[in-house]
Amino acid sequence: MMTDLAKEGLRWKRHAAVWLAGLLLFGAAVPVLAETVLEKITRTGVLTAGTRGNAIPFAFINEKNEWIGFSIDLLETIRVRLEKKLAKRIKLEKKEVTPETRIRLVVNRTIDVECGSTTYTRARDRDERVDFSINFFFTGAQLLVKKGSGIKSLADVAGKRVGAIRATTGEQALRASQPKADVVTFQDQPAALLALEQGRVVAYAHDGILQAGLVARARNPKAYEIVGDFFSKDPFSCMVPENDSKWRDFVNHTFMELIDSGKFFEFYDKWFGERGVVPYPMSDQVRNYMIMQSMPE
Repeated sequence: MMTDLAKEGLRWKRHAAVWLAGLLLFGAAVPVLAETVLEKITRTGVLTAGTRGNAIPFAFINEKNEWIGFSIDLLETIRVRLEKKLAKRIKLEKKEVTPETRIRLVVNRTIDVECGSTTYTRARDRDERVDFSINFFFTGAQLLVKKGSGIKSLADVAGKRVGAIRATTGEQALRASQPKADVVTFQDQPAALLALEQGRVVAYAHDGILQAGLVARARNPKAYEIVGDFFSKDPFSCMVPENDSKWRDFVNHTFMELIDSGKFFEFYDKWFGERGVVPYPMSDQVRNYMIMQSMPE
């Protein structure tokens, strides 16, 4: 027969077991804090950036197999500023992304930053999954057509086959602005231009500046024209992982320093000025907006 002392000891063991189980359960529920981007770069000495391979003149591979462009210059500036902050050599490792893969690669932290020709939108599939830097460019969707097609605006493509790049704001804007168009999607710009050249679509809807870059390197640039008003608003930004404010601030402050020093406008003129790869003058309105994005130190 169990004594009172033994019974009391058994009760304490049961209480201890319950307490220990609860402690283990609580401990399992505590999330492990993820390594921040700055911590990862400090550890590895590598800045892994996603960018485009054919978004002229933002990010593209030239005849010498070099990755160049306006966005590449921005990424290089981030790398240089990282070296100053961390007091060590930092390598810029570039990975090509597509409209379909870029967000996923930022979310799963395969890349630390994506900087190419991505539009900053409030759409849930973007803003709730990643963070954005301040804007570094402004454009809008237009139509690229063959000269002499007779197409001058969205009204002219109702009931006709119009190309767009899959999973882009250009595709979304086309469907919303001209629901009567027969939208045909493509993986990338060269595929869309080929379809236009072959007559499989009568127009190609995308950001006007990217269309201009595409045409500039086409076999016969004079065969095409960009028509119509903007039917979307497309401010370009870099994407960074969600909930890592120190890294987002670092990227933003890098851009602000470029703006304040005037170097940003030198980069712009290099790629979009009168003698640039794709002439696209910056309006006074956009210039003032860029300056106003920069906060005082």
